[in-house]
Amino acid sequence: MEDFTPEELEQGRILFARPATFVMGCAKIEQLPEPDLPEVAFAGRSNVGKSSLINGLVGMHKLARASNEPGRTREVNFFDLDGKMRLVDLPGYGWAKASKTTVRKFQDLGRDYLRGRVTLKRVYLLIDSRHGLKKVDDEALSALDLAAVSYQIILTKADKLKKGEADKVQAETLKAIAKRPAAYPAVIVTSAEKGDGMPELRAEIMRTTGAVL
Repeated sequence: MEDFTPEELEQGRILFARPATFVMGCAKIEQLPEPDLPEVAFAGRSNVGKSSLINGLVGMHKLARASNEPGRTREVNFFDLDGKMRLVDLPGYGWAKASKTTVRKFQDLGRDYLRGRVTLKRVYLLIDSRHGLKKVDDEALSALDLAAVSYQIILTKADKLKKGEADKVQAETLKAIAKRPAAYPAVIVTSAEKGDGMPELRAEIMRTTGAVL
């Protein structure tokens, strides 16, 4: 994990304490809002904890809708953080409770967004820390490499691990992405439930977007 100064951590806390609102959900590339603010996007397997992480970042329980139904996020959802930046929730992957045509439709939407969004500063790819990188994640990693979009691995649900296991998964993940061209060489371990790693993630996003208070 990268080092952040106490000042950066505090500035990140203040930034993400600002009002956050749902802007829109887009089912077609033509519906995307104007690219007039820096954006960071969150991707990952269904049920990896994307909604919980986004809610944890902004300190709100219901900004992003969490669901026990895999694949609920079938649009590209945009959230505005007080006019400073947008948080973008991309459709999940790795689930099978829909036709292949439906799955392909909204996953292609996510890929189109990644390829053409000039204000996209980084994609945060969420991986369940209990399982680490799996074969199903390889396609997402390769798609991000192909799109030449900077991405960073965020390990979720670290509170479910035994003491010491998080460090091991973090090290294994760093090793696995070492030769991937678009992967940012730092892995942040988080728990949306306990708040672990959230100050560092806020500071990382603030640094990446260049957002100022």
